[in-house]
Amino acid sequence: MDDVDRKILAELQRDGRQTLTELAERVRLSVSPCHRRLRALERSGAITGYHAALNAPALGLGFEALLFVTMRYEDRETVAAFEAAVAEIPHVLQAQRLFGDPDYLLRVVTRDLEAYRRLYDERLASLPGVQRLSSTLVMANLVEARPLPL
Repeated sequence: MDDVDRKILAELQRDGRQTLTELAERVRLSVSPCHRRLRALERSGAITGYHAALNAPALGLGFEALLFVTMRYEDRETVAAFEAAVAEIPHVLQAQRLFGDPDYLLRVVTRDLEAYRRLYDERLASLPGVQRLSSTLVMANLVEARPLPL
């Protein structure tokens, strides 16, 4: 990956909807070489997809919590079952396995506190292998979906 590839990636992070012609102009390439580089970046896995950034509160999902999970059992089968179950919960926007305690950090979004309570009681508290759950409420997102530093 060279500086031109990094410029392509930075431009796509800034605006993923720009046309190939606009992208080529912004990185100072002709369209064909820009297209070849773009496809190579996609094939290499540097670009994993294209998506629209949505505003959760505008869609009625204005409540956000961070949920710390400490596991009771950490054998391979329990961890796999826990991770598969978490992946099936659409309100979990991010799930990270951590070193140390707690074992996981989940970013959860719901409509309101009552919806979070129901999700917590009905799904989150019964996840496989969980010993303890601890929630903290998000007051404000200061940095979100920041482009990767290239």
